[in-house]
Amino acid sequence: MTEISDDLLTQCMHCGLCLPVCPTYALTGLERSSPRGRIRLMKSVMDGTLPVSQTFKYEMEFCLDCQACQTACPAGVKYGELVESARIFIESGEKGFSAKRFILKKIFAGKNGLRIAAAMLRFYQKSGAEKVVLMFSKRFPRWIFNRARLLPRLSRKFSIDILPEEVEPRHETRGTVAVLTGCIMDAIYADVNVDTVEVLAENGWRVAVPHAQVCCGSVNGHSGDVEAAKSLAAKNIHAFEKTGAAYYVVNSAGCAAFMKEYGKLLEDDPQYCGRAKEFSAKVKEFSEFLFETGFRKPRTKLGVPVTYHEPCHLVHTQKISVQPRAIVNEIAGDNYHELNEATWCCGSAGIYNVTHYDDASKLLERKLGNIGQTGAKMVITGNPGCMAQIAAGVKNDGMDVEVVHPATVLNRLYKIDKA
Repeated sequence: MTEISDDLLTQCMHCGLCLPVCPTYALTGLERSSPRGRIRLMKSVMDGTLPVSQTFKYEMEFCLDCQACQTACPAGVKYGELVESARIFIESGEKGFSAKRFILKKIFAGKNGLRIAAAMLRFYQKSGAEKVVLMFSKRFPRWIFNRARLLPRLSRKFSIDILPEEVEPRHETRGTVAVLTGCIMDAIYADVNVDTVEVLAENGWRVAVPHAQVCCGSVNGHSGDVEAAKSLAAKNIHAFEKTGAAYYVVNSAGCAAFMKEYGKLLEDDPQYCGRAKEFSAKVKEFSEFLFETGFRKPRTKLGVPVTYHEPCHLVHTQKISVQPRAIVNEIAGDNYHELNEATWCCGSAGIYNVTHYDDASKLLERKLGNIGQTGAKMVITGNPGCMAQIAAGVKNDGMDVEVVHPATVLNRLYKIDKA
């Protein structure tokens, strides 16, 4: 496993402080399903004392890559980098067809593939076919029924087809920013992208929406398909550079985290290494950007009990926690209720809730139990995977809870203020 340096692996002291915060260790109680256990597996494979067995492959995929262990680690072990390198190593040795590889290369790695897939799903939902499938799905294998219930509603249109390439500020101009419309956000949460652009414009920013942009590459990168991730990153660098924007604002926690790593992703590419570092330096997650540059506080406050779920790749990877909480507290006031285990993974983790449905469901039930204890009628969170996962959970459990993005809540309150 030449992709992982021995120094990086031996940095782990095996102290065990990662164990209480690891979701998969909590599920199994097995040492091999903990961060330090997986590091031992990687070290053994690298030393040649352990083959690339099915157990090794399973544990690298079983990991959520939530990186809660990095927050807890006193030695600063870069576990996310380790597990993703292990996945690249595994993927490089895989041959033949797999459904996962098909999804990554044919759907996420190309704009046309995603649009075709989204169009088919949109037709499936609007034609009535979905109702028929769900009606009779209990006669199908259980795994089909379970995953059919996870599918969120697709937006009527892609946000990239709704938004112009440039939106003027509504007040005195503070500068130009560019926004990522993404892939999941673009297809499922087009309204959140529109809300994001309107909030930025309301706060005095000229907003560029480069129509040549593509998926950020995070799903591919986290799954071991690094070459596809590099290709997508290069395309985005081209598209965003042309906007001349001072900042690149990203409303998806997972996408923001990955785009901040473009510099490292392309560090060995002589054509892009310098440009990628400059690109990553401009990337700001939505709440991070508003907190740092200042935003107009809505006069109207939310009138329902509110809680906040912290996306893993926001709090653990980017170390962003104070910023979104400041926004949530500003708009919720006395109606804010702290969520127990707010930083515990909800089980979404990219496509984890599809590939590891049963494990993800156990994590989701834990999250829903904590939400129920708050009495909240609204859960605010800034990542599409978390939004879809928690929304599916509250719907299936019959909970009267709305799951929303901070940009959507802010835009609602701005509109109420103007009414």
